[in-house]
Amino acid sequence: MVPCLEIEPTDIEGLLGLSKRERIDLVVIGPESALAAGVADAFDRAGVRVFGPSRLGAQIETSKVFAKGLMEKYKVPTASFETFEEYGRALDYLQGLSPPYVIKADGLCAGKGAYVIKERKEGEAALRELLVDKIHGEAGKRVIVEDFLPGVETSYLAFTDGSGILPMLPSQDHKALLDNDEGPNTGGMGAYTPVPFVDKEMEAHIDRTIMETMVNGLRNEGVVYRGVLYGGLMLDGKKPYVLEFNARFGDPETQPLLFKMESDLLPILAACAEGDLASFGTISWKKGVALCVVIASRGYPAKPEKGKLIRGLGALDGRKDAFVFHAGTKRVGGEYYTAGGRVLGVTVLGDTHALAVEKAYEVLSLVEFEGMHFRRDIGRKAIGPTS
Repeated sequence: MVPCLEIEPTDIEGLLGLSKRERIDLVVIGPESALAAGVADAFDRAGVRVFGPSRLGAQIETSKVFAKGLMEKYKVPTASFETFEEYGRALDYLQGLSPPYVIKADGLCAGKGAYVIKERKEGEAALRELLVDKIHGEAGKRVIVEDFLPGVETSYLAFTDGSGILPMLPSQDHKALLDNDEGPNTGGMGAYTPVPFVDKEMEAHIDRTIMETMVNGLRNEGVVYRGVLYGGLMLDGKKPYVLEFNARFGDPETQPLLFKMESDLLPILAACAEGDLASFGTISWKKGVALCVVIASRGYPAKPEKGKLIRGLGALDGRKDAFVFHAGTKRVGGEYYTAGGRVLGVTVLGDTHALAVEKAYEVLSLVEFEGMHFRRDIGRKAIGPTS
């Protein structure tokens, strides 16, 4: 078992010390907070291969204003927008808008910085929270007001070494807490791949007009971006638009993507870190559909309960068609306890979307802890309303 060490992901000196002691020669950075803190820059200066963009590159996620400006400059399709720092000017701008539209804080807000405005009073309240009450501090110092984009959301991730891309399969996240996309937004309650309404022609179009364009645009701006480029997209018919970018693997999309991946992940990570992705070739995928259902704690996302004993994990030992990813758990002796909001990612592989859905909930029924919560409709959009 790999040890879990209690080092903060932004503790640069602690992480450098650990890598030196353990002779680590490839570092893979997960959290956006670490990327924003410049952890990748520090390892690069220390001569350690690192998978994850520099602090400047991570602005693609950590600054909505930076990302939107880059998209505008390089003509990447996205919603029209305006940027504001003054409450009065932003409020005046709203008077000329008709809902729906979207207001976003510039910086990282733990998934709570975006507001879909359906009535004018909601827009005024969102601006007050961000620019007057400053509920997100510096992250909300600047805001973007952008057009609302209709359509169907999909996630599109690609490996990159700063020159080329190696795309993964399209996937679809389910962000809302409750069934039928109701309730507050969360970090994600489940995902599946592949997505039946994204064909090869659409994938090639996304590669060319969005992913490759952004990598090349970053390089033109002096940023060699090495890691994962994650595009949160809205598909309006055959037209993809960028809602946002992440500078890392997306959770929970990563769980089904990696479970479906047949290729060895390590050589891909190393090739990106070394700037030699072109030598890798293509990714091989297992047949079928991979699907992940997140089990969360009662009270998530506001005040999740912790410390609840998790039962049933042993029933999954030896299964090759199912895997449980740990997220918010803590191991004490031989038992696991809840230690966060999103606790487990129950991930399965099935021959079809319908069979993957059926299997995921069958596997999920083997696991239990007090107050566990999960959506019961993950993957249903891929099957259709009558299934």
